[in-house]
Order: sequence, then C-alpha cells, then structure tokens
Amino acid sequence: MESIIITPTYFPSISHYMAMVQSQSIVFETEDNFQKQTNRSRAYIYSPNGVQLLNVPIQHQKNGNRQLTKDIKIDYSENWQKQHFKSLEAAYRSSPFFEFFEDEIAPIFEQKEEFLLDLNIKTFELINACINLKLSYSTTEEYFHESKYGVDFRHLANGKKDTTTNTPYTQVFDDKHGFIPNLSMLDLLFNEGNYCEEYLRKQII
Repeated sequence: MESIIITPTYFPSISHYMAMVQSQSIVFETEDNFQKQTNRSRAYIYSPNGVQLLNVPIQHQKNGNRQLTKDIKIDYSENWQKQHFKSLEAAYRSSPFFEFFEDEIAPIFEQKEEFLLDLNIKTFELINACINLKLSYSTTEEYFHESKYGVDFRHLANGKKDTTTNTPYTQVFDDKHGFIPNLSMLDLLFNEGNYCEEYLRKQII
C-alpha cells in the first residue's frame, strides 16, 4: 500500500495497525479538531465480561470552544492509570504473553504525559517496541479535509464506526463470549506475542 494518513489513538486498534504495517509511509494527523467518544482517548479490550472500554479523562474547555487534538490535556484528578492497568491484569493475566510484556507496558501507566497526543504516540511507540516493528512517521502541518498524504484512514479513529473485521485468533475469554474483532492492539499483543507482525500483514484492510 502507498502512503497513508491516520489519526494517533490511545493503544491503537488492530485495524490501525493493519493499515500502518501494510503501508509504505505513515503520516499522523495532528492538526484535527478533537472529537469526543472516539479512539483518540479510548481503547477497547476483552475483559471477563466481554468488551471493556478504557477511557483517558481529558480537561475540557470551560468556554466550550473546539480544541485541536494536539492541545488536549489529560486530567489526572482521578487515578485512571491505576484502573487501566488493573483492568489489563484482570483481562490478560492468564494470556500467553502478558507476563512477557508486563514490564515493558507497566511504566506507561506511571508516567504522566501532559498532552493526549503525546500519550497516544507513546503507546504507538511502545507497541512497536514490544513486537520489534520499525514504523516511522511524519506529522501534518496543516489540516486538509481531503487527504493530500495518500490513502485516508483517519476515519478509523471513530471507534464504534470502524467496522473492520480481522481473522479470528485465540482470545482469553472466547469460550464465554466468542471471538471479538478489532480490539486494541494490546489484545493481539498479549495473545499472539511475536506473531503479531506476521498476523497483521496477512489481514485485508
């Protein structure tokens, strides 16, 4: 696939990685307006009760004006990082690769990035490091409604509107709830480990 433009999200979905791994170059959209209830600040994992949302709280503007995503600051008034990591432990402690990657994943829930965009890029870089992916990227300098950077995958940040399906793999609780597609890459990481890149390259996006 040629170059793509895509929106950085919190622990990106499998569909994000399908597009990025199969592209020649990646451009991150960093000049867009922040949209609530999207994967910019959300990730979905497979908990013992099915799909679970992990939400990063943000500081809202009191004047109600729209903000650029790159200007969104994270709210640390509650210890959401501790809750997110506990949720990952409950969901994946018994998965094949959780203990293998635990020490690499844990620090991101202790560091306090000021801006959401910086956190999202950190989660992207962390996933890449875990599975030895070398994905370089550039960033936009201006917002264009129509892509000037190649295939437009910015819509994948819309979470529930992303209907991408992927080939089933073994998930921890699939005996209870069946296979759940297109969760956060954390689900694929903890279940498939070093096979992630091979898996992603075989998917159709």
